[in-house]
Amino acid sequence: MNKLLISLLVSFGISGFAFAEGDAAAGQSKAAVCFGCHGADGNATAPSFPKLAGQSATYIVKQLQDIKSGVRQSPMMAGFAAGLADQDMEDLAAFFSGLEVKVGETDPAKAEQGEKIYTAGIADKGVAACAACHGPAGKGNALAGFPSVKGQYAAYVEGQLKAFSTGARANDPNGMMRDVAKKLSDAEMAAVASYLEGLK
Repeated sequence: MNKLLISLLVSFGISGFAFAEGDAAAGQSKAAVCFGCHGADGNATAPSFPKLAGQSATYIVKQLQDIKSGVRQSPMMAGFAAGLADQDMEDLAAFFSGLEVKVGETDPAKAEQGEKIYTAGIADKGVAACAACHGPAGKGNALAGFPSVKGQYAAYVEGQLKAFSTGARANDPNGMMRDVAKKLSDAEMAAVASYLEGLK
């Protein structure tokens, strides 16, 4: 509980208690370059790319800022983020956050294990329930800086969990996701990732 409280405070500090205030119409006009990977409707064109539809504007802005500053390593995105001003980020975030994410399907063979990890965690490994931060419906918590994970491609989620587990991705508040991911086996990552893709 103490770690969660500290993490929330760190998240608040990073976000400054402020939500991104962007112009969705302006964001749409700026987003053409994003559509090739993330889709015109915010639902990515390939499972290796994240869906931005329905993601909180605050989270999108933070990720763009982290990529631009190098805090989050993303060779593919770095060039795009480098040319974005703060207002561009806010406008893009306002546009994508207003779109509806398309939910996929959970692999039936992974559904039971994935749901258990998401809703109850893994007590004997010290893994907290994913729903504690990302919510029962996977919509996240914008104020705390926790992203929406509902409907996200399993391949993308699995890739990010592996990156957190190795420390290749390290822009999570107070190392929360790194702490969780390093305790998960590859099979457990795959199960919870598949569950999220079909989470309705």
